[in-house]
Amino acid sequence: MEQRRFSLTQYKQDYLNAISNTDHRTLAVWANDCTERVIHYFEESYPNDSRPRNAIAILQKWIDTGDFSMNIIRQASLEAHAAAKEYGNDTSACSAAHSAGQAVATAHVPTHSIGSALYALRAVYRENADDVATYKVDTEKDWQLKHLNELRVKE
Repeated sequence: MEQRRFSLTQYKQDYLNAISNTDHRTLAVWANDCTERVIHYFEESYPNDSRPRNAIAILQKWIDTGDFSMNIIRQASLEAHAAAKEYGNDTSACSAAHSAGQAVATAHVPTHSIGSALYALRAVYRENADDVATYKVDTEKDWQLKHLNELRVKE
């Protein structure tokens, strides 16, 4: 069966605008929250592979403590992305793992938060049938942007 097309680039500018003038830690919390909403796709499919969950835990530790180790952040990100690639090209599970890899990378570069949100959208798209996928993606995008605004108010 031919894989449905879903382009992340159509959403990128909306996210670039949304994250401008947002605190680094706030973007990390947002990236973490976006990933948490879809990580179950990976964990249900591959319950014995903890690499994406580990990436989220490492990001949460950075959020909580501010302790930063480039080696640990990089390794966690690479491992989450490797998990995604190991199990296929473009499934909801793999997109969720990529979201985790981008989320943890936010500790290093704040704009990686966009990647986390975009891969979460892709996970939602891949998880849903054609007739509801666009609606579900739009609903998730609306939640993401609203949630980011709520987090920014708390800065």
